[in-house]
Amino acid sequence: MDKVRQSAAAAVSDIPDGASLAVGGFGLSGVPTVLISALHDQGASGLGVVSNNCGVDGAGLGLLLAAGRIARVTGSYVGENKEFARQYLGGELEVELVPQGTLAERLRAGGCGIPAFYTPAGVGTQVADGGLPWRHHPDGSVHVCSPAKEIREFDGLHYVMERGITTDFALVRAAKGDRHGNLVFNKSARNFNPLAAMAGRITVAEVERLVEPGELEADEIHLPGVFVQRVVALTGDQAADKAVERRTTSATHGTVGP
Repeated sequence: MDKVRQSAAAAVSDIPDGASLAVGGFGLSGVPTVLISALHDQGASGLGVVSNNCGVDGAGLGLLLAAGRIARVTGSYVGENKEFARQYLGGELEVELVPQGTLAERLRAGGCGIPAFYTPAGVGTQVADGGLPWRHHPDGSVHVCSPAKEIREFDGLHYVMERGITTDFALVRAAKGDRHGNLVFNKSARNFNPLAAMAGRITVAEVERLVEPGELEADEIHLPGVFVQRVVALTGDQAADKAVERRTTSATHGTVGP
């Protein structure tokens, strides 16, 4: 039952070339940066990544992207990543863009053993009708397009069928976790991390604070350990190392009196 691994390197050592990965994070919040760095050092390539976004230039999944290790991305947001856009438009990277709520539900469905579901999101658009560019030629022309999806009518309304997502591995980050793999997430880090963890056949969680079994109250656990196979405890410095995607400040006008 003790799922703790000695290091991040040990936890990702068996991820092979061509593996599919569900990766948690929302922007740069809750990104499993230590596991991503360990996978970068490990050298696996040709990876298929499912994640809300693909990090930013030089951070998060952007590290693997810049090294040419990612072959395909399923996500909902290109974000602040110029290299992502360059590789996609230049035909180096296949990208399946998915509505954000649909992506979340596809991950959840896969984790629950649900093969497909119907949603109104995307009906009447290229999401349902097909034709979204997945891969370009180097000259910028479209090489591969998304296929049309099944549409059904329920109670007079149309819905598109979306497939659940499962992956070979999942990499996630939690604020707290115990040795059994029970996890607690903090604020917006909870948006995609639990869903990514559910979708992975082998889920690896880096935790900012490792606690002993029984220390977590049952009601505070966001993800039960049944979904987690490996746990990596972060050092204090690793836990505190959190990037800001876009820093915004406001000018100070005058002074505030007592």
